Formats: sequence, structure tokens, C-alpha cells
Amino acid sequence: MRQDGPRSIDEDTSEDGGDVRTRPLMNRRLDGLGTTIFAEMSALATATGAINLGQGFPDTDGPEEIREAAVRALRDGKGNQYPPGPGVPELRAAISEHQQRFYGLPFDPDTEVLVTAGATEAIAATMLALLEPGDEVIAFEPFYDSYAACIAMAGAKRVPLTLRAPSFRPDLDELRAKITPQTRLLLINTPHNPTGMVLSAEEQDAIAALAVEHDLLVVTDEVYEHLVYEGAHRPIAALPGMRERTVSISSAGKTFSFTGWKVGWVTGEAPLVAAVRAAKQYLTFVSGGPFQYAIAEALALPDAFFTDFREGMRRKRDLLAKGLRAAGFRVYEPAGTYFITTDISPFGDEDAGAFCRALPERCGVAAVPNSAFYDDSEAGRSQVRFTFCKKDDVLEEAVERLARL
Repeated sequence: MRQDGPRSIDEDTSEDGGDVRTRPLMNRRLDGLGTTIFAEMSALATATGAINLGQGFPDTDGPEEIREAAVRALRDGKGNQYPPGPGVPELRAAISEHQQRFYGLPFDPDTEVLVTAGATEAIAATMLALLEPGDEVIAFEPFYDSYAACIAMAGAKRVPLTLRAPSFRPDLDELRAKITPQTRLLLINTPHNPTGMVLSAEEQDAIAALAVEHDLLVVTDEVYEHLVYEGAHRPIAALPGMRERTVSISSAGKTFSFTGWKVGWVTGEAPLVAAVRAAKQYLTFVSGGPFQYAIAEALALPDAFFTDFREGMRRKRDLLAKGLRAAGFRVYEPAGTYFITTDISPFGDEDAGAFCRALPERCGVAAVPNSAFYDDSEAGRSQVRFTFCKKDDVLEEAVERLARL
């Protein structure tokens, strides 16, 4: 009996030693989708003791009363067993009330709200539910890396609409030109990770008009909805003709600084949500029972919490942006999210990947190359992303270290 592990991908498996070629072990749809850049850079930060400004997670917990709400749910036995598949009723009601409170969008908590294991699962379930093999999905490039994987797993084809420096605004004429008879869905992310671009009202109106004209579905990733520094977040689902064709996705992690709880949600008209739920139930089934009760309370926090959260992040943005400029980076100031995209060309360097892999040793700071978020890696070849969702003293120390460059 063999004791040396599984046969290799192309190993001869015939009894007589004939030339039998087996198919690759990994589904070819996942070609090129290895370890995420976040895992790679975070591991490098840990190994070198660098300040991790690469992966977007806060270094402080969210409100104490919300953490205590989770503890209370645990102690009271709420959610310790399987919660309802669509999410606990209290959280679905809170999500519905949040959408009405901030955007005037009514959703039935029983049929038009679905709780997921973070926004990443919501994206995966939505792509799996709504796409057929061969469908085309137009998405802003650079894109959050799970988009590519989820579209690929659905057997669909991603069609990038590249956002270019310095403004990173979508070219609406190019968007129109990319729509074909195979286009099924527009995947929109605003506020946009990693560039910090926030769609204007005029851009949203134009995108909505194209979606209606071509009868396209729209999936919108709005996890940074409460981190808009100029103006306010405006859901595309609120525009004429959009509610019936839009799946809106958000989560608690970015707004309440409990990213490890992985509580996300989907809102949309009942047929869309039912389709997403059909796929989601075979992914995680359910998750995070006690945390769901806590996030229901978080969504009901007073307006002052959301205002203070945004203004605190704005101050951190300004602190890091000033330090990055002083260190020599070209800084593209974000209108939303908690990321800053920079350009390393002023250092005489064009390879963001190599720059980021060397940065922890050079000055003790870790960042992420934006080229990892492009199909056309040349479009973001010299761009590097930093996060500012860290304590002030951590950002100040990072700025001092970056000054060594």
C-alpha cells in the first residue's frame, strides 16, 4: 500500500502503467486564486513585528455595551443553538429599521432580509444564486478579491471596469460599451475598497438607467456605508426602477468594529432574497447566533454613535494621509472607507508587490499592493493601500517609521 500521500495531479493511475492523464485536482475556475494577499501580508507583518496597516481590521473593539449584549445573549442561552436560517427575528427587524431610518427604504424583515456570515458569504451566495455559467458580471476594478473568486465559482465571467488614478471615477461610456447580451449583473461597491471612491448622485443615476435599459441585476456592496466623509451614502436601491433588481449587501464588522463576529446581511425584494437564501443555506446554513442579538442592539444605537464613528475615522484618515505625504508617497485621499491608496512612483519604484514585501524589513510597516485587486495588474502596478482603522498611537508610530523611507 502506498504511504506517500495522494497521487499527483497528472500521475499515471492505470494498472498497467499506461499513460492515463487525470484532470487537475482543483476546479479550473479557481486557477490563480491562491492564498489571499491579506493573509500573505499579515503573516509577513507577524513574522517581522511590523505594524500591520495592510489588512482592514480595527485594533480596538467596538462599543462596550454591544460586547456585553453578546455576553448576555450567551448567558441567556440565546443563539447558542442553531438560529433560524434567515437570521434571528430581532436582527432582521433591526436591519429593516436601519434601512428605513437612514435611507427611507422599507423591507419586510420576514421576506426581504437575510442574515449571512459576513458580507463575504453574502456576495458568494448572491453570485451562486443569480448567475448561470457563461453570464457576464461587470465589476469595478480594482475589486475586493472575493469578487473574482465568487464569480468564478458561479461559472460566470468577470468583466472589469477599471477605475484609474487619480480620481478613480467610473467611465460611464466605457460601462455602456461593456454591456453585451451576456451581461447579467453589475457588481457595484460604494464606498469603494480599495480606492475610497464614493459614487456621485449623477454616476448612480446613470448606472441605474443602464441597468433598467438593459434589464440587468445589480448587486451593491455597501459595507462602508457609514464611512463617507463628503456627503452621505446613497443606496442605488432607492432610485427609480432599482428596488426590484437590486441586492444590497452590508455587514456589522466595519461599522461596529467587531469584524470577527462575521455578521452580514442582504436586503432586496422577496424573490431576490429567496434566491440568495436558497444558496446561502448550503454554505454556512447559520452562524453567529449570540452575535446576531448583539448586532440587533448595535443597529439601534443613536445617531451620535454613527456620527462620532465617522468623524473619528476622518481624523485618523487625515493623520495617516499627512504622514504618508511627508514620507514621500503620492496620496489619493479617500472620500470613504478606512483605506488610503498611494502611489510609490515618487520613490522611483513601480512594483507595488515587491515594495510591500520589502516594506516590513525596510521600516517596520506592512501594507497591501493594489495590483492584487486588478485583472490588469499594470493598471495598479505602483499603487499601495494602507488602512487607518488603528489606534492613534499606532498610526503615529507607523508614520514615524515610514519617514525612514
